[in-house]
Amino acid sequence: MRRLDAAVALLIVASLGAAAAPVRQEAIIDLDPANTTINFTLKGFPHTTTGSFRLKRGEIRVDPESGRAGGSIVVDANSGATGIGMRDSEMKDRILEARSYPEIVFTPRKVSGTPLARGVFVMTVSGTMTVHGAAHELTMEVSIDRRGDDFSAAARLNIPYVAWGMKNPSVLFLTVSDAVLVDVSSTGHVIWKIVR
Repeated sequence: MRRLDAAVALLIVASLGAAAAPVRQEAIIDLDPANTTINFTLKGFPHTTTGSFRLKRGEIRVDPESGRAGGSIVVDANSGATGIGMRDSEMKDRILEARSYPEIVFTPRKVSGTPLARGVFVMTVSGTMTVHGAAHELTMEVSIDRRGDDFSAAARLNIPYVAWGMKNPSVLFLTVSDAVLVDVSSTGHVIWKIVR
């Protein structure tokens, strides 16, 4: 009789364990603005323009099982700087119209790839970039060097700003490309949150 009771108890415990909701984790990726660089290169003739922007904040949430993502990476459009005041004013006032559109925002929707617990790997991130008041589809490859829950990341983007509705600042014999190359590097930390 005792053996029967013990078997019934084990069956109940096993069935309760099977019925319990599986534990899922969400990765919250926090980017450090102080350790983030956003540099751009605009090819032109007779010279190429280089400059930078500042990250205001960045947090990405990823479901590791499905790859679904959320959160946002927010860049200060008014922080754009090339080192020449007149050119900076032109970029912010006439091209980005930063007074009306003060933020450039990337909103991730999907992350794919095979992450490693340590070392370098590449992930593909898809989402939308909202700049100059309009949202545009964007997919980028991000190279990640992970050390446990700390990481550094780098990505290169080719932004077709004219096709996205912004003005080309070319005048007379000073010409520039219709697309701008953007290099981003950042460090951050991953926090794991249990979701039900």
